[in-house]
Amino acid sequence: MNPSAALPPDVRLMNAVSALLVTALLATAAWAALRWAVRLPVFNFRAIQVEGDVSRNSVASLRANALPRLHGSFLSMNLRDGRAAFEAVPWVRHAQLQRVWPMKLRVNLEEHQAAAYWEARVDGADAATEASAERALVNSFGEVFQANLGDVEDEDLPVLAGPANAAAPMLQMWRALSPAAEKLGESIERLDLSGRGSWRATFGSGAVVELGRGTQGEVVERFIQFTRSIAQVTSQYHSPLLTADLRHVDGYAVKLRGVTTQTPGKPANRKR
Repeated sequence: MNPSAALPPDVRLMNAVSALLVTALLATAAWAALRWAVRLPVFNFRAIQVEGDVSRNSVASLRANALPRLHGSFLSMNLRDGRAAFEAVPWVRHAQLQRVWPMKLRVNLEEHQAAAYWEARVDGADAATEASAERALVNSFGEVFQANLGDVEDEDLPVLAGPANAAAPMLQMWRALSPAAEKLGESIERLDLSGRGSWRATFGSGAVVELGRGTQGEVVERFIQFTRSIAQVTSQYHSPLLTADLRHVDGYAVKLRGVTTQTPGKPANRKR
């Protein structure tokens, strides 16, 4: 016979509650002891090994910008928080952290590769409206990021100006248009996108081309058709291109230095 079965119900309940309290007290004490132990100096990181892209950030830069944000020891550090600390460093796009025994933190960095300057435009503004004077950068993935513009070695980066969240498709459009511009001996120095979807390209020579609206394929095809014939026009008049308007169904209008001409056709996509 179980001796506890002979005890009154209230006594059995008291014993159960007491056992539960003792168990909880022991668990709390064990947890407190564990938290105390993992914070002992013996578990502090003895080295931080940085790998990957480090051309933009020196050891001193990482020490000044990331280390103050790191908290915890080899056992207690939250790796997600540690990753955020390194990704807050200028030019760092992505960081991957790994604990390596004994007491080492391995950090693999991926840095931003600047592909263009970025100027934000107010929603609904047309392509001729001035964008924000404060520039940011666009990386090779079409992501906007903040960094010291003085650190950019390539002074020939294009400027993309458009609505928020449009950097990625604008970079794609610039890449798609550039080969045709290069066949004219030009480069697209600036690409604007209005809030209503109208595109404008500015050449390195200063010429401005209104590309109109449409899908990337439609705009690129329209631009390619233009580049195939504009050289004949400029050669015929012995005058460089100033502006071109491709927003016509059957042709385009151009303005040359000292000369204005327009191909026949009905206006289309005139509204920006």
